Amino acid sequence: MGTKNCPETPRQKMINMMYLVLLAMMALNVASEVLDAFRIVDTSLLQTLKSLDQKNDQLFASFNQAYELNQEKVKPWLDKANQVKSGVDSLLNKITDIKEEMVIRAGGTYIATIEDYKVSPDRSYITNTKGDTILIKKDDELNVPSEVMIRLKRATELKESISSLREELLALVEEEGPIRTSIIQDLDTSDPRSRLKEGGEKKTWESEHFENKPIIAVIALLSKIQIDIQNTETNILNYLYSQIDASSFKFNKLNAVVIPRSSYVLEGDVYHAKVFLAAEDTTQQPEIIVNNKSLRIEDGKGIFEVPASSAGTFNWSGLINFKTPEGAINTYRFEQEYQVGKPSVTISPTKMNVFYLNIPNPISVSVPGVPSENLSVSVTNGRIEKRPDGYLVYPTKEDINGKETKVVVNANINGVNRSMGQMVFRVKRVPDPLATIAEKNGGVLRKEDLMAEQGVFASLVDFDFDLKFVITQFDVTITGAGGYTNTWSSKSNRFTAEQKQQFGNLQPGSIIYFDNIVAHGDDNTNRELSPISFKIR
Repeated sequence: MGTKNCPETPRQKMINMMYLVLLAMMALNVASEVLDAFRIVDTSLLQTLKSLDQKNDQLFASFNQAYELNQEKVKPWLDKANQVKSGVDSLLNKITDIKEEMVIRAGGTYIATIEDYKVSPDRSYITNTKGDTILIKKDDELNVPSEVMIRLKRATELKESISSLREELLALVEEEGPIRTSIIQDLDTSDPRSRLKEGGEKKTWESEHFENKPIIAVIALLSKIQIDIQNTETNILNYLYSQIDASSFKFNKLNAVVIPRSSYVLEGDVYHAKVFLAAEDTTQQPEIIVNNKSLRIEDGKGIFEVPASSAGTFNWSGLINFKTPEGAINTYRFEQEYQVGKPSVTISPTKMNVFYLNIPNPISVSVPGVPSENLSVSVTNGRIEKRPDGYLVYPTKEDINGKETKVVVNANINGVNRSMGQMVFRVKRVPDPLATIAEKNGGVLRKEDLMAEQGVFASLVDFDFDLKFVITQFDVTITGAGGYTNTWSSKSNRFTAEQKQQFGNLQPGSIIYFDNIVAHGDDNTNRELSPISFKIR
């Protein structure tokens, strides 16, 4: 294997050339057993594709039946199902057209143009979007698939179409759930990972699937992609059909429910709660009684309000009278409590009581009894971003003593913007990492451990943030016999081939010295790290 730092020898070049010639000879003589296997696989895949198509037709029949029973309820989901079908059918036809283009370019013939031709199970065929059957003349044809898929970029067009359909389908489902994972996996078009053991060659999705493969293999691969697409359609149709009744409530008993606007009320505000039955009957209104007085009813919900004149915890209770279909009156009792407190704020640094420059510093901010969406949080040094799980603070300058950096919190309470408090933070620079080899920062190092390592790494010791530094350069100095020294440089974190060659010559007791070490961090800074040295054992 040759790299920039390990030039190939003439002998290695000769071996590589012979290997390429051997591959070419093998490619020109694809075993008939292999071609037969691909033919059998493609036939089986087409049967699976037909079964999935029938299954999806049954799902659409269920959609249409449900639509006839309740058009208003079913229409949004049926519209999405039709959108899925349109996108899937278009892509399936595109793949079938690509198959037809390849087969015709490879000398394929429409069965209708062949006189007295009888279909044989030993021959390979495809069917186009019009239903025409096309004979594949040479199953082992290698040039046409690469010509069509790679040079004419049909594979790139297919990849873009699959990616476009994937994003369109993801937009139709919920943000989280197994259906999203299924869509992403079935319609994955990412490039394969390069393997260092195989030379680190970077392949694309297109070359991995379609380059230098016989035409019958490419046909089978395209059929497999069609199955993945149609299987995705089946999963989404099942998901959409299940959503028709997902928001429908099914009741088997009645319970009294109390929903306060907030169970924590600031002094001077008003406590507000809604009391209602879990199963509402719009043909009649319940009677809700608190403190021997009937509450005002709005849409089947009783409105209970009491001034919060002092701090503390307060209990209240009542009952709901509801008439059954038989005319009897059922009574449901309830109890609830609420708290009244003085304005306060809690600001908690997620990591530690300090901010660091040039990196996102997570904090959580909460005010008891106030929803997070009603909070307004700002910082006096830098900027702050709101995230679903809290806030990220980005300071712009150091503040070692915490004199200029404050997190200020205001809350919108019943339409009034009120100050909840503030907290002072210090701002420091991210500490320098330590250069390490084999997880050591110096001392005694076995020669075999050094040879097994790939390079120099930077480690942040006792630092709570998930921050990374990468070595961008370093020098290696080795003291040889007679006291002379030589230095070899690397412009990355990896040992060069020349450096590794010198490591192989080290003797026990040798001193190896690493300096001129520079690391680049996630905070977008470059750090000159302290030198490290090892005594070889």
